[in-house]
Amino acid sequence: MKILFEDKDILVVYKEGGLPVQSRSFSQIDLETLVANYEREKKEPVFVGLINRLDQPVEGIVLIGKNQKATRDFSTKLSSKIEKTYLAVVEGTLDKKSDELIDYLVKDKNVSLVSDKNNKNAKKSVLKYKVLKENEKYSLLEVKLLTGRFHQIRCQLSHLGHPIVGDRKYGKDDFKGKIGLCAYSLAFIHPTTGKKMEFKVEPQNEAFTLI
Repeated sequence: MKILFEDKDILVVYKEGGLPVQSRSFSQIDLETLVANYEREKKEPVFVGLINRLDQPVEGIVLIGKNQKATRDFSTKLSSKIEKTYLAVVEGTLDKKSDELIDYLVKDKNVSLVSDKNNKNAKKSVLKYKVLKENEKYSLLEVKLLTGRFHQIRCQLSHLGHPIVGDRKYGKDDFKGKIGLCAYSLAFIHPTTGKKMEFKVEPQNEAFTLI
């Protein structure tokens, strides 16, 4: 865990790939526990309000509320102001260099599946992507999430025919490094000051060295 910003209301951190945000296992360390321990060491009240979550293999920026009011504001009046942008290394080259993907996803146990929009359990899922770089085998995409569904980016890009490198659930397990997906940019309105804030990180996972 690397701290990018902190004040009395919020904490912005970088989470490495492989670290779960939350874990049900007492033997497995997670981001929530690391943040709680960090607050205890400073002799501050411990409150960990997870505003955005990342899948365990995914690296990137996580926003945390340090009190109930800030966390509540993010989940209500400020939720639509949170802008999440990802970088993804995918298999192959795409015919369209930018596009909007609209699918209807259903959660089945621990995966998401593309379904018919008339399925009562399906949720509309929208993202936009842009190709930043490509070579003969891989493409680097910038992905903006317009909805926040379970495994949305991983599922939608796989359904498109371009799974994320290293994604065992939605692609091939032929790359032994961590998954090529990074929540590299997060922008939001501060719950107290009203100021727009934006943070960016450079991907560290090995998959990003492929392109």
